[in-house]
Amino acid sequence: MSEASVKQERARRDVPVGVIMVGISAIAWWPAFTLGAWDEIFFDDVLGLWAASTAAFVFVLVERRPVGGRLARAFVLLLPSVWLLLNFVVEDDTTDLWVALLDLAAIGAVLVGMPFTLWVLVRIVWPDFAGDTPRRTKWLIVLVVLGVTLGAFVLGINHEYFLTCQDFAISGNSEPPGCRPGTD
Repeated sequence: MSEASVKQERARRDVPVGVIMVGISAIAWWPAFTLGAWDEIFFDDVLGLWAASTAAFVFVLVERRPVGGRLARAFVLLLPSVWLLLNFVVEDDTTDLWVALLDLAAIGAVLVGMPFTLWVLVRIVWPDFAGDTPRRTKWLIVLVVLGVTLGAFVLGINHEYFLTCQDFAISGNSEPPGCRPGTD
């Protein structure tokens, strides 16, 4: 194989890695930012995760692979559904402990469910990715996504240093606590 062919083959294999890295980071940054800025993850992020994880759950159950690891993956994909079910069961006027546990379940569903759901979706779209991709490349993806997510969380905590209350209002978001009034 010529050197040009080798370079072309590497570039062809690198495209999915870049797409996965960028795609997961683009999805994960906003919930991390809202957790930093507003101390909560918004319901639309959790419901979006629920929709994707439910579809991935159904796919994992019907895919044509050995049952072995499928049931464990299916269980983790049900975390957002468990959170949603708890919202129906636990009423708002119950004790603070139940509300705190429900909030913890929501955060757990997002923090565990989102990366896992995204990883399952990656394996659905590129089934050979998991087997053909070197372990260090997988770790690179995890580290980049984790870095972007943590960076977004830190930016959310420090929003008053680079965003104004007007920035949030114009974008259609509520003003987070501690936002800096803008100058007109």
